[in-house]
Amino acid sequence: MADKAYSGKRIVLGVSGSIAAYKAADIASALTQGGAIVQVVMTDSATQFITPVTMRALTGRTPLVGVFDETTEGEVTHVSVAENADLLLVAPATANIIAKMAHGLADDMLSTLYLAAKCPVVIAPAMNTNMWTNAAVVTNVDRLKTLGHRFVDPAEGYLACGTIGQGKLATVDEILSVVESVFEGDKVTDLAGLRFLITAGPTREPIDPVRYLSNYSTGLMGFSIAEAAKERGAHVSLVTGPSEVAIPHVDDLVRVETAEEMLEAIRARFRQTDVVIMAAAVSDFRAPKSEQKLKKSAGRSRTLELHETTDILAEIGKNKDRQVLVGFALESEDLIENARQKLQAKNLDMVVANSVDEENRPFGEGPSRVRFLLENGSELPLPLMSKPEIANHLLSYIKENLLTQE
Repeated sequence: MADKAYSGKRIVLGVSGSIAAYKAADIASALTQGGAIVQVVMTDSATQFITPVTMRALTGRTPLVGVFDETTEGEVTHVSVAENADLLLVAPATANIIAKMAHGLADDMLSTLYLAAKCPVVIAPAMNTNMWTNAAVVTNVDRLKTLGHRFVDPAEGYLACGTIGQGKLATVDEILSVVESVFEGDKVTDLAGLRFLITAGPTREPIDPVRYLSNYSTGLMGFSIAEAAKERGAHVSLVTGPSEVAIPHVDDLVRVETAEEMLEAIRARFRQTDVVIMAAAVSDFRAPKSEQKLKKSAGRSRTLELHETTDILAEIGKNKDRQVLVGFALESEDLIENARQKLQAKNLDMVVANSVDEENRPFGEGPSRVRFLLENGSELPLPLMSKPEIANHLLSYIKENLLTQE
């Protein structure tokens, strides 16, 4: 078996009080078997779900729980452990520990050690769906991302509260993959020196002061591309419509509402950009906005007059110079024919085509099956993949096939 990138590394595994704490045993075991030197740090609440004895048996080291626990006589434990750590991995991370980290609070061993740590930090949250999407949690996650911390977002699934939604701790393999990538620095620099402009999310076209036309896009595909490009060394500008999903840390973030606002943001950055990836689901139609809220009127029907919004891809395609321009095509029928028509009509270098069906989940956290269609007529179908996997395949394809021409 090939050596893991974290073999020989000192990893602090922080475990907070989630029902998913039992999975921390698998993480600790896998890291230890992969050659890592693992020091577990547990909150008091975590010990209600899994015992320190279990963690000691798996790692060969006594977990730290209390603020005054000592590993070596004469040392301040939370400082000495933090200073020697190569990585702090918090898994599972509750809303509570995320809030403490985001605001610099230190009232237990884990939060105190975090403040003393200068190493990279990876956070794998687990919580109820409503908590994960709560504005306060989203803000705290965004704050930690701006500090350079990496998140392994929770998956969708059956939760301990009896509901189904996003909040389930990511798999052990997913978490370990991110841990490995932290120690594979040369892998994330292949896009250094390149400027990427990426669009994401839906747009909203107002009907009246309280209603709008939009679509089901969450922004996850565009966010995955932006996050992957940033990790691989690119300068990333992200223009995004409204989204309840945590937005990745980028060099230049622009939030917009309408298609027209998105177009203006793109125009302002287009000339300085090397690669433009239009992953946003732009509303195709707008309606004349009423200055007052539209009211029901005794069961009478109402006709809404729709006008096409500006075709952003077509506008950008007409002005393309040296830029690589990539579009997305989501179709419910005649996928290849419609995607190729879009590729040609809008002067794209490449289009990422996917369809809406029972297996494919273009919106939200689920996997998708896409295919890359090129201007030269070639085609590359991909198997069913997660959005981060698609993002990295897309960036690698662009780097190797569209940016190598002198």
